[in-house]
Amino acid sequence: MDFQDYLEEFYARYNVELIRAPEGFFYLRPRSTTLISRSVLSELDMMVGKILCYLYLSPERLANEGIFTQQELYDELLTLADESRLLKLVNNRSTGSDLDRQKLQEKMRASLNRLRRLGMVWFMGHDSSKFRITESVFRFGADVRAGDDPREAQRRLIRDGEAMALENHLQLNDENEENQPDSGEEE
Repeated sequence: MDFQDYLEEFYARYNVELIRAPEGFFYLRPRSTTLISRSVLSELDMMVGKILCYLYLSPERLANEGIFTQQELYDELLTLADESRLLKLVNNRSTGSDLDRQKLQEKMRASLNRLRRLGMVWFMGHDSSKFRITESVFRFGADVRAGDDPREAQRRLIRDGEAMALENHLQLNDENEENQPDSGEEE
């Protein structure tokens, strides 16, 4: 792309690298001496981002003309992630009550809003319950591509400065699923 060289030169002044992902979107990778502030997404923000990536690739996207509702996102979140683990993200002493589920839905909305500010989704007009997912959501799927070992990909992300290790929060979902008893359902 003819503008990429100019943008790389521009962002180099701020000590960040302009990276073009194989999926076609661009993102900035900060260096240790960056002049641009960084933000760290919460675990729930990351989960919502991965669910958005999944929804973007789903056949329902074509059926709904790319428009999703917050309720659809919430339902997919509960379907694809462990509900008790999600509730623990909201409240460590969660009992699974309706109030806990309501708080989870509010946190999910806040995560969606945060991702909207980052350009991952566009709300439809003044209605924040309906949104379109943009291609930049693939940033959440870029960490582990087909055939990559999840642990090695995680180490690579941390080494490259694209992710950071949090104390006691570095377990992968696959490890948690392996330790849980089989529910007897086959996908």
